[in-house]
Amino acid sequence: MVRCWKHSDNRLEEAQCTDGGSAASSQSRFPHKAFWVSLSASLLLVIVALGLTGHLGLWQPHPQSSQMVRIIVPEQTGVLINQSAVVDQQNDLVTFSVTSPANQTSTVLFDIKHGLICYKPVDRDRCFLQKMDKSDYDNVHSLLHESAHKQIQFQLSGNETQRQTEFLGVLAASQVDASTLEEPLQTLCQDRSVHWTRRAEGPGKQRLVYFCIDICFPSNICVSVCFYYLPE
Repeated sequence: MVRCWKHSDNRLEEAQCTDGGSAASSQSRFPHKAFWVSLSASLLLVIVALGLTGHLGLWQPHPQSSQMVRIIVPEQTGVLINQSAVVDQQNDLVTFSVTSPANQTSTVLFDIKHGLICYKPVDRDRCFLQKMDKSDYDNVHSLLHESAHKQIQFQLSGNETQRQTEFLGVLAASQVDASTLEEPLQTLCQDRSVHWTRRAEGPGKQRLVYFCIDICFPSNICVSVCFYYLPE
């Protein structure tokens, strides 16, 4: 406590200090307070910046994980089937490229996310859609969940390969506008008419098979998919 004295009529009297001592003390404390406030603000900005940087780093898009798979299997005539598949694990896609003995390549796309198969024959101006069933999921499962992201070659034994034929009837009355399809089906079938198909017992004697595509899977299963137009 600071006491102040003054002279009054030859006497010393105690009086209240009014010389600004308190103000000086407050001013001496102000630089320290400003320093700590500015330091705290700087630390807060650094923490926020680091948090945003980490958040953006976590949400950066991962490179697309795809792998090339080549499947080789002899046909019943002894000719090797020239076939390859591109597996896109990130988007749940398996795309087969099947080359015929006449050196013409057709494309078969398995869109697992949307449960669809799209057939794009090279010598036709149409695409054909089919809904996937359990057997289709089982056939592409080993390819989709293959861990190694590199070119892998499967050699299937002709004696152990199971062969089967599926007939798909083309529903001419249910044509689909390609622009309404999801990617990558829209890109695959651009400038082509798209038709729905469904499994059928067979074309019958009065109906001719439109065309067939042979697809082989690493599970030693080869499927010959044949299309024909159903009666209206």
